Amino acid sequence: MVKAVLFDHDGTLVDSEGLHCRHWQTVLSAYDIDLTEEIYKATMAGIPTPTNAENLLAKHGLRCQPETLVEQKGEATRAFLAVEAFTLMPGAEAAIQRFHGAGFKVGVVTGAGPSGITATLKAYDLARFVDVVVTGADVAESKPAPDCYLLALERLALSAADCAAVEDTEHGVQAARSAGIRCAAVPNAYSAHQDFTSANAVFENMRQAADWLADGTA
Repeated sequence: MVKAVLFDHDGTLVDSEGLHCRHWQTVLSAYDIDLTEEIYKATMAGIPTPTNAENLLAKHGLRCQPETLVEQKGEATRAFLAVEAFTLMPGAEAAIQRFHGAGFKVGVVTGAGPSGITATLKAYDLARFVDVVVTGADVAESKPAPDCYLLALERLALSAADCAAVEDTEHGVQAARSAGIRCAAVPNAYSAHQDFTSANAVFENMRQAADWLADGTA
């Protein structure tokens, strides 16, 4: 029986990938790199910023450190979040409230830094429904490594068998499954082309995933 539901943040709870793409476009334009939305979808969506930075340096031969790109991308995102939060994905708020109200533990497990989830919880008054938050800043290795999920289990004092996850990307599913956690995939427009064969189930929307988790078949 599932006792806790662990949600990814970007692309799962919030519709942020398009903004992340635009923020990367802003950063890379200073290096005369034209990042199209198609390239972002194919090679960068759902991947932690440090990994994207390393990949960009290797691909384009940029003469800077990956930390420089990480900071520039982070600065662009923080500037946005200082004004507004990411838009919630359809069904995200209802799912969080549904599981909290039914007595489940609720977690948010993101491979990104803390700024995005902090803004989301504050803007939509969701912190009162969430029992644990783990970000990429809390662990040595971000997704697709299982570290984020293993830390969430530790903080909740639960086993992998007690939990289920909801993810929108192949790397996110891989992270959850590598931690031994059952995982529902809800692909979005930026991740629909990815490989979700390792997910326990794949759904078109959050409501369907929540029904699967709640009915005891997860």
